[in-house]
Amino acid sequence: MSRFSPETTTVVFLLGGPGSGKGTQSTNLVRDYDFTHLSAGDLLRAEQVRPESQYGELIKSYIREGQIVPMEITVALLSNAMAEKLAENEKSNSSAAGTGGKARFLIDGFPRKLDQAVFFEETVCVSEFTLFLDTSEEVMEKRLLKRGETSGRDDDNAESIRKRFRTFVETSMPVVDAFEAQGKVIKVEATGTIEEVYARIQAGFEARGLRPASF
Repeated sequence: MSRFSPETTTVVFLLGGPGSGKGTQSTNLVRDYDFTHLSAGDLLRAEQVRPESQYGELIKSYIREGQIVPMEITVALLSNAMAEKLAENEKSNSSAAGTGGKARFLIDGFPRKLDQAVFFEETVCVSEFTLFLDTSEEVMEKRLLKRGETSGRDDDNAESIRKRFRTFVETSMPVVDAFEAQGKVIKVEATGTIEEVYARIQAGFEARGLRPASF
């Protein structure tokens, strides 16, 4: 039994290879569509340092050992973040015009594996669809190397980037394929300017009946 109903809660997963533009397009979608943006990575990092966290030490040890944090923890953090936002909305009686009174969540970079997708939909909420930013590895590598000039991120170098591409293809593409088989993927060509890509995303959302919050 899932915790939240798709009748009251819209969940959109955002997937794409490293450098496909997820962060940039998330900002646009939050601004125009009244999404609450949730990043599994950000939640795990925040939980590590939160005083009195029941998961903090466990997360630290997994990350220290270079292991993937168990999906039960990641999904629990996402679920609790959604519950907090819904409680906040209830308190302020806020429901943005145009969202049909539904809370909207954009979950970025998750699910990374098929079992995570299944577990989330069974226990938290069935997703509306997955937005998949699709572009060539050549384009993504150029973007990441450019970002690496100023980001200071250890993994923005050619060798790490190629490893991340392999990981994405092996673990996350099966998620995209599975949702595509259910007719639940908006695949957007993520090459071109930020504005061009965003216009394609908006066209995909419009086709699914998901309109900006101001409408």
